[in-house]
This record gives sequence, C-alpha cells and structure tokens, in this order.
Amino acid sequence: MNQQQELIYQDLQTRYKKSTLSKREMAHELSISYSTIDGYIAKGYGVPAYIKNGTAKNAKILFPIIAVAEFLSMTIKTA
Repeated sequence: MNQQQELIYQDLQTRYKKSTLSKREMAHELSISYSTIDGYIAKGYGVPAYIKNGTAKNAKILFPIIAVAEFLSMTIKTA
C-alpha cells in the first residue's frame, strides 16, 4: 500500500469505524447516486472490488475499505 492509499484508508477507517462500506456509503464517497453504483456493478466496472453476501439477486454488497482506498488512490489526481 503506497502512502496515498494509506492516508485514504486511515481517513475512511476513522470516519466509518468499520472495515467495509455499504453501497450507500460507497455512493457517497464517489459522489454518485445509489442507482449508479448498481449500474456500475451490473456492468462490471467503475467500482472497487466488492463482496456479495449470498447468491440472491438482492444480496447485500459490501466494499472492503482497503479496496476502496486502492480504487480512490487510482482515481484521485493529486497534482
């Protein structure tokens, strides 16, 4: 994990105090709508790696904070 990923990870960990984010929290972090998250998941791109709890169509989706930090570090321009 590089320094930028570490800073993002620590920020997310401090704000959410847990190891995963819900779809709603992920939408907030990306400043997009909840339904856009669903669309990106269906298309298979535009969101970090996620965990699907169960096999049902409406199974809960969770985004590990470490994957979110890696994803955000690749999408955020710093200079």
